[in-house]
Amino acid sequence: MNDQALQLRMQIERKKNDDANKAKTISIVSGKGGVGKSNFAINFALQLIHLNKRVIIFDLDIGMGNIDILLGLQAKKTVIDMLEQKLSIEEIIEYGPKDLAYIAGGSGLTNIFTMDDEKVNLFLQEYEKISHLYDYILFDLGAGVSEHGLFFTLSADETFVITTPEPTAITDAYSIVKYVASKEVKMPFYVVMNRVKKKQTGEEMLERFSKVIKQFLQIDIYKLGVLPIDDIVRDAVMRQTPYILLDERAPISKAMKDLVISYIDEIPPETSRLKRSFIQRLRQFFVGR
Repeated sequence: MNDQALQLRMQIERKKNDDANKAKTISIVSGKGGVGKSNFAINFALQLIHLNKRVIIFDLDIGMGNIDILLGLQAKKTVIDMLEQKLSIEEIIEYGPKDLAYIAGGSGLTNIFTMDDEKVNLFLQEYEKISHLYDYILFDLGAGVSEHGLFFTLSADETFVITTPEPTAITDAYSIVKYVASKEVKMPFYVVMNRVKKKQTGEEMLERFSKVIKQFLQIDIYKLGVLPIDDIVRDAVMRQTPYILLDERAPISKAMKDLVISYIDEIPPETSRLKRSFIQRLRQFFVGR
C-alpha cells in the first residue's frame, strides 16, 4: 500500500467512531452531455480545497468517467474494482493536484453499475469509512438519468444542475429538475449557467430559468452563479490541467472563486433531509428497488 493510502487508513482508524461533522454530499448533474459538468466538479473542488476544505470526488459516470483524464492522470483502480474485487476504499482513492482526492469511474466499461445486494452493502460499508474525513463529497454523475445515478442524486444533501444557455441544455436541465423533484420534493437545487457570453445575460437567463421552475414546478432553486465562455477552458482540457490552476487570473477562474465563496457564505437552507444521512437514504432506495 502506498504512503497516501496508509495515511488514509490511519485517519480512518482514528475517526472510525466519530459520528460528528460528516461530509455534505452533493450530486452534480446535467440534463445533457457536453455542458462542462466534470470540469465544473474539478475546479469547484479545487477552489474549496484552496479555502481549506477537505474534498473528494466520486466519478460515477460509470464507463464514461473522465475525472482522471481531465487531471492528466491514469487511475490504477476504480469504484468498479472495489465492488468486483472487494477492495477497501483506501485502495481505490487517487490523488490529483493540491491533494484533490478522487475515485475514478473507469472508461470503456458497460453494464457495470447493476449492483446486487452484496455490492450495495460493500459500497455503503466502505463509504461509511470516509464519510467523516471530508467536508464535501461530490458525486459527478453521468448526463441524463439512470437508475443508479438517480439513487445517488436523490440520496445526496444537495443537487447541483449544470447547464448552458443553449435551448436544448435549458430544456434538459428543466427536465432533470422536474424528474428529481417528483421523487424528492425537499431536494435543494443549485443551478449553474455555464459558458455565458456576458455575465448580465447569464444572470438574466438564470433568473428566467428560476421563475419557470417556480411557476410550473412550485419549487425554489438557488442560483449558484454564472461562468463565462473562456478560451482557457479549451487550453486547460488539452493540457489536462484544471483551469483554476492554469491561470488563476482568467475570467472563468475568477468567476469560479466568486461562486464558491458565495456558496460557502450562504446560509444553508432549512431542510428535514438533514435528519437522515446519505447512507440511510441510499440504502432505502437500493433496498426498495
